Amino acid sequence: MTAIEQTEARPRGTRLPRRARRNQLLGAAQEVFVAQGYHAAAMDDIAERAGVSKPVLYQHFPGKLDLYLALLDQHCEALVQSVRAALASTSDNKQRVAATMDAYFRYVENEGGAFRLVFESDLTNEPAVRDRVEKVSVDCARAVSEVISEDTSLPPDEAMLLAMGLCGMAQITARYWLSDGQKIPRDAAAKLISSLSWRGIAGFPKQA
Repeated sequence: MTAIEQTEARPRGTRLPRRARRNQLLGAAQEVFVAQGYHAAAMDDIAERAGVSKPVLYQHFPGKLDLYLALLDQHCEALVQSVRAALASTSDNKQRVAATMDAYFRYVENEGGAFRLVFESDLTNEPAVRDRVEKVSVDCARAVSEVISEDTSLPPDEAMLLAMGLCGMAQITARYWLSDGQKIPRDAAAKLISSLSWRGIAGFPKQA
C-alpha cells in the first residue's frame, strides 16, 4: 500500500508534473475530508491546503464528489491488496489468519486516517460511495473465502459467509482498538483477535 504523504501548503505557482500534482491534491483532500467530513469540506479548503488555485484543482477533479471518489477508490484498493498480500504471504492457515487480522489493524493505524473515508464516511447516502464501501467489504471477504473453499469441503456460499464474518470482526475490532486509544500494542491486539478467529475457523476440517 502506498500511503499519500501528508501535505504541507505549497506556495502558489509551484509547478509540478501532472501525476505529482494529482497526488498532492489527493493528499490535501484526504487531510481535509478526514478532519472535516465530506459535507463540511470545501474545495476552497482543499485548494488552500494544497497551495493551488481552485482552477488548478478543477483541472484535475471536476467536482468535490469526483475528488472524494478518487480517494475512496485508492484506499479501498489498498485494503483489498493488503488482505490479498496477507493471504499470499504464507501457506500456513493459522499464519494466514494472523496476517489478515494484522492487515486490518495496520490499515486503521495508518497515519492520515484514510480508513475513515472507507468505514466512517458521512456520505453513504450517495450511491457511488455506498457501492464502493460495500464492494471493498465483499472483495476482501471473497479473497478470504477463496482460501476457505480451497482448504475445506464447504460450498462457496458458506465459505463466503464465514469470510464475511472474519473480515467484519477484523474491521470492527481494529477500529475499536484505535478509538479506545491503542491501549494494547498493535501486534498484541491483532494476535488476540487472530487467536479468536483461528479457534473458530480451524474447527472446519481440511479437504482430504
